[in-house]
Amino acid sequence: MFRNYLKIALRNFRKYKAISFINLFGLTVGLTCCLLILAYILNELSYDRFRNAKNIYRVERTFLNPQTKDVNLSLSAIAPPFGSLLRNDFKEIKVLSQLLQNFPTPFRFEEKMFSENNSFFGDGDLLNLFDVHVLRGNPAKALAEPFSVMLTEETAKKYFGNEDPLNKVIRMNNQFDLKVTGIYKAFPSNAHLHPEVLISFPTLMDSAVYGKKNFENNYGNNAFYTYVLLPDNYDPKKLEAQLPAFQNRHIPPDNNGLTKASDYSLLTLRKLTDIHLQSHTDDEVEENGDIKRVYIFSIIALVILLIACINYMNLSTARSVLRGKEIGIRKVVGAGKKELIAQFLSESVLMCWMATLLAFFFTWLTLPFLNKLSGQNLNIAILLNWHTLLPLSLVPFAVGLLSGLYPALFLSSFQPIKVLKGILKPGSGGLSFRKALVVVQFSISIVLIIATAVVFQQLRYMQNKSLGFDKDRIVTLSYNGGLTPKYESFKSEVLSSAAVKSMARSSRIPTGRLLDNMGTQINRGDSLTPTQADIKYVVADEDYLSTYGVKILAGRGFSNAYGMDTSSFLLNEASVKILGFNTPEQAVGKQMVYGGNKGQVVGVFNDFHFESMHQRILPLVMFIPKNSNYYGLTVKLSGDVHKGLAHLENTWKKFLPEVPFEYTFLDDRFAKLYQSEERQKTIFTVFALIAIFVACLGLFGLSAFTISQRVKEIGIRKVLGASVNSIVGLLSKDFLLLIGVSALVAFPVAGWAMYKWLQDFAYRINLQWWVFLLAGMVAAAVAFFTIGLLAVKAANSNPVKNLRTE
Repeated sequence: MFRNYLKIALRNFRKYKAISFINLFGLTVGLTCCLLILAYILNELSYDRFRNAKNIYRVERTFLNPQTKDVNLSLSAIAPPFGSLLRNDFKEIKVLSQLLQNFPTPFRFEEKMFSENNSFFGDGDLLNLFDVHVLRGNPAKALAEPFSVMLTEETAKKYFGNEDPLNKVIRMNNQFDLKVTGIYKAFPSNAHLHPEVLISFPTLMDSAVYGKKNFENNYGNNAFYTYVLLPDNYDPKKLEAQLPAFQNRHIPPDNNGLTKASDYSLLTLRKLTDIHLQSHTDDEVEENGDIKRVYIFSIIALVILLIACINYMNLSTARSVLRGKEIGIRKVVGAGKKELIAQFLSESVLMCWMATLLAFFFTWLTLPFLNKLSGQNLNIAILLNWHTLLPLSLVPFAVGLLSGLYPALFLSSFQPIKVLKGILKPGSGGLSFRKALVVVQFSISIVLIIATAVVFQQLRYMQNKSLGFDKDRIVTLSYNGGLTPKYESFKSEVLSSAAVKSMARSSRIPTGRLLDNMGTQINRGDSLTPTQADIKYVVADEDYLSTYGVKILAGRGFSNAYGMDTSSFLLNEASVKILGFNTPEQAVGKQMVYGGNKGQVVGVFNDFHFESMHQRILPLVMFIPKNSNYYGLTVKLSGDVHKGLAHLENTWKKFLPEVPFEYTFLDDRFAKLYQSEERQKTIFTVFALIAIFVACLGLFGLSAFTISQRVKEIGIRKVLGASVNSIVGLLSKDFLLLIGVSALVAFPVAGWAMYKWLQDFAYRINLQWWVFLLAGMVAAAVAFFTIGLLAVKAANSNPVKNLRTE
């Protein structure tokens, strides 16, 4: 029986080549999109699947407003003392490991110099916790001694070539010598962190590096990523419930004993496998994914496949008249409804199997393109393991049943007497359903067009909106402590070139997150009054604001004319408002204490976008530190940029010969902030085009079939004097009406979805009515072009040929 079904199916494929090709090609495109997005989703869901991952948790810290309990700061790292205290207080913790990221740090071996962005201080427990494969050295001892270091095999190759790396010495920051005690295999790409250099944790105890005193008492430096391994079947909520009392036990209360640590600080546990998609703290080790993005792309994949299935339903029911006599004869000779349904469903499943095999081939071809768009490193192998292939093998059956069930029920319901007498009207039974399916197809397409347009508008808005300062021709570098004793000489030489306009030092550079808050007291009347205002700070020198072109609105900026000016504060407009002043002028001259440092507000500068436009402009205070506490260097170029960079590099190498010269343009740093949105825009555009293409493919087949059933009508109308335009309008109007209905369905759905998407941005566009209208017009134009090609051809055909058989 199935052999007979197969023969009939293949015979029909050959007989109706155009419709069969449209069905096959549409399903192939839909399934290819699904497989591509499935590869992306499986990769996103595979992060951090280490051996004990289900029992590993990261300890995180959140700072709250003591009065309102609003979140002021959400951190994925905690203070260093918590590590040993957690070990001592909670015996259920089987393993605890701490990591401290060592931000861009220069390393040197002989004449080779490198700046490593992924160097960390780590302990030996880390190797077991994250299943680190140690290739050389003793894993139990490699990180036990101070000033020892482990490298990935790629990093070791970079430093030592083919030489044996063990016991070689590399110099860090031109201050410390580190002995190589082990080589390990790099963390997998689907991990949330990728240490390439691991410096032993005991190195931190040296007072010149961090110091034991800081490690035991500094609750303000929340920079230590801390992971704990809990027993099997242990409920982490039990441990979390004890953490408020744990903090109160070890951290002295503030505000004369009135404010406990748990009033403003919250310790929580996050499951390791949730970090990549669920965690969005203010200081992630690396950029994470987003579970919302996974949901969005899943929906896009399914709707494109749905459009392809709708094509199959439409074309199968539309060509029902062509198979009417076949069905009638089969019923006359004894075929029952079940047999006919089985036949048509087997044809549909066969078509889907062919489409699935082709989809795997096209997925393999297009994966490099998707990798380029998404910044991923996806491989077809992720789809070829047995626990993925097994459910995928059911997809042709599921899609075949979905797309073939209605046509099978529709075709099997024909009455043999009517179809053999030719009474059956072409597709009359399924006309309303086919119209509804066309509406669904183009509604989805219009939603995707609107989404693409809104994402594009938001990106353009963020890129073109004034930031409140001048970011052109600004070069940023990591500040090296070796510059501090000779900074003035370095600065003089850098500024000696006409290609360099100015230079400044700071603790943070725009595009970095503003995370630090040290508590504020402001003069009100005759006394300093504590305020609950969450005011972030940036340490900056006297040239910082002028280098960025930030305007002073009241008072003055920092100046060498006032000595070191270390008892002065500068506030932005947001700080002035949150402190209760009506104008910038009112704040100038007020006494203020910030982080225990007493001084006077000497000026107010304009608000500017320090962070990305996902965040609102925060209250900000600037001051000059009594001791050097700079991490960033900013250079403003003028004139010939290449000449300025060459001069800067030569000066850098003269003063810091041991440190690699590495720089970035501020424009590039801001562009990087919106990489995710850029990728979304590109992917939305691609999938919107695919959705329209597949919808038009079906519309082309459906309109071709409909027009072929009306050739005699067209011939009669031409004989009676109808013009080409009137015939084209007649053939197109029903379809264009459906596009209009599609637009009415799509507009509210797209409006709601994009409103939700825009909520992630503190500064965003307003949805414009004309975007919706334009999307509808684009869909209508594409549909009219698709139908019009066939309609014009039909209208220009010779009526004599069309009427010859009458």
